[in-house]
Amino acid sequence: MENFGVYSLYLSPEYLDNVNAVSTALVGISIGVFIMSWNITTFILFSRHFKFLATTTRPFLKYCINNAVIPLLFLVFYFFKAVQFDIYRELIPASEIFVLIGGFLLGLIFIIAVSFLYFFRADVNISRRIISVIPENQPFRAPVGQFIALTSGGSRLIKVTSYLDTPISVKAVRDVSHYPGSFIDSVFSRHHFVAVLSIFIAFIFLIIIGFLLDHPLFQIPAAASITIFFAILVAVAGAFSYFLQSWSVPFLVILILVLNLLYRYDIIDPSNKAYGIDYSKKKERAIYDRESLLKLCNPATVEKDKQQMLEVLENWKKKQKGAKPLLYMICVSGGGTRSADFTMNIMQRLDSLSGGELMNKTFLISGASGGMLGAAYFRGLFQEKISGRNINLQDKKYADDISKDLLNPTLSSFVARDLASPAQKFTVGEYSYIKDRGYAFEQKLNYNTNFILDKQIKDLYEPEHSAKVPLILFNSVITRDGRKMLISSQPMSFLMQPSNDTTDLDGGDPDMVDFSALFAKQDPMNLRMLTALRMNATFPYILPNVWLPSSPVIDVMDAGLRDNFGQEVALRFAHVFKDWILENTSGVVLLQIRDRKGGGWEFPFESAHISEVVTKPMLLLQYNWHKMQQYNQNELVSLSRAVLNNQFHKIVFQYVPKQENSKAALNFHLTRREKKDITEALDNETNSIAYDRFTNLLQYTPPAPAVSAKK
Repeated sequence: MENFGVYSLYLSPEYLDNVNAVSTALVGISIGVFIMSWNITTFILFSRHFKFLATTTRPFLKYCINNAVIPLLFLVFYFFKAVQFDIYRELIPASEIFVLIGGFLLGLIFIIAVSFLYFFRADVNISRRIISVIPENQPFRAPVGQFIALTSGGSRLIKVTSYLDTPISVKAVRDVSHYPGSFIDSVFSRHHFVAVLSIFIAFIFLIIIGFLLDHPLFQIPAAASITIFFAILVAVAGAFSYFLQSWSVPFLVILILVLNLLYRYDIIDPSNKAYGIDYSKKKERAIYDRESLLKLCNPATVEKDKQQMLEVLENWKKKQKGAKPLLYMICVSGGGTRSADFTMNIMQRLDSLSGGELMNKTFLISGASGGMLGAAYFRGLFQEKISGRNINLQDKKYADDISKDLLNPTLSSFVARDLASPAQKFTVGEYSYIKDRGYAFEQKLNYNTNFILDKQIKDLYEPEHSAKVPLILFNSVITRDGRKMLISSQPMSFLMQPSNDTTDLDGGDPDMVDFSALFAKQDPMNLRMLTALRMNATFPYILPNVWLPSSPVIDVMDAGLRDNFGQEVALRFAHVFKDWILENTSGVVLLQIRDRKGGGWEFPFESAHISEVVTKPMLLLQYNWHKMQQYNQNELVSLSRAVLNNQFHKIVFQYVPKQENSKAALNFHLTRREKKDITEALDNETNSIAYDRFTNLLQYTPPAPAVSAKK
């Protein structure tokens, strides 16, 4: 998952929002657990090939010494990558890097020392049994030829003539053909029991962490949680092979089939929920089909909702200076935390250029994924400011807030809660839900943004209806058919269908769904704003898809799947209210804040290997998805300009890195260099021109209406 920046979790682990010796020590401990789990599991599975070890003191230690090549090679590779990453990506001084390495080594050495002390106690008891049977210094009888493997207790597959007795001394194997087979088996079985017990302890530790994750002290680095989970997986895989032998694969298939049946009949339910709405079966579930959607946007409902939105537009106009002000819309792109950080920085700059009037001039905010996190936070700060709090919207600390890590707690919860710990519940209002990585993401986002986003959709209704704050539209995509799910505090039936040609008698199917209308019986206005943002930013695999209480059941994911640049909803809104806009404003200004270059020249899909003759047709759509969205939306912008009599202005702000190799990764974690690169991109040539255009529009004075001469 390098493209998603997950490697940074290992190369620069965070604990309590800091990269320090404690965080690296915790990762060192986890890697030590993994190394020991690997040694323990392979010892259980393959010790039958090295039965001569049963006659030595501390058989498991001997096994680990001889098995140390792969772990040592990994550690050398890991340190090389970590130092390189910390110097060039995290900009950490050499003195601090030595401290980080020291922390890692202390954690690694500590857990390995504890592990060997644990096994040494078992070895002492087992050694007494060995000594009572045969002295340790029994003369070695070296067999001849291929039978060396068999007389040493091995097999024809693995032939051993010598082994490392210590890291610096080699010893020949002993002939164990005269030992009773039951004796050697009993020695190894005792080691196996001790080994299984140690893995069980690691599993219990992970479960305990899952129960305590709400406390920051127990939010260990995600790299540590993931590695401990992998250690347990290695042990479980070994247990399957050891106890079930050739039946392990059939058993696994049967287990999957049983789990699938339990899931189909709702006996187990791992699906993530939209926190705040009613999933109980007491109320009739929303019907999701063509007829139901058409009923939601029938002419009478659409006209009613349009009249209510006209009230909001009139309230916005009352705040503006001049008879025909410009109506501003802000559209932000997806792109994880890099987009959130860039969006916040751009909005702070525009607010400064406008003399603190950006939010007053803006009517609507829409977009996808990370950009919406930054835009929603800035809008929330503005709402707190007009409520009386002393907030400086241009303060750099708010950009630092939104750029804080969200990936560590999310993946830690995935391992410790979703996969390991029994279900834990929490409540929103009168409804309860299971804590999972979706919950962890929301809690961390809430903490990072100083709890300003800790609201429900119903809390947005009055400020938005009175136009005290811009209208914010949360989007997500229904995976069943690609329709857009639209969440707003105001009714939005008029956006469910595109404007139709008068000759189109059928009218067409809705391609957007008004969330509040569809789930009217499920208490939709009780939805958490944090959940609406998460539904808008459901990064594949990192965050779980949100399942909704409909019949048939539907689930939603990241808005970027359909509209990564946030323009589709804004342009349709402008089309619906074009008459009011033409009569009451001097036009529309669309401010687009995006995390990548325009024009489609970025990341061309080129063939470099012969294998791409096969893979290129499959990957073509994935590589060009955002570019195709851009081409289609550029056409929509042109049509919008024509519909609004050329009273339409689009200003684009782009994150373009100074150097391609320093570009911020598409994930929920930023390194120091990536944050620095985003800050430097604010004043690139493209954005400087955009600032000038924005400033010129602020000074725009609409022409006086023409007065016709009297006859």
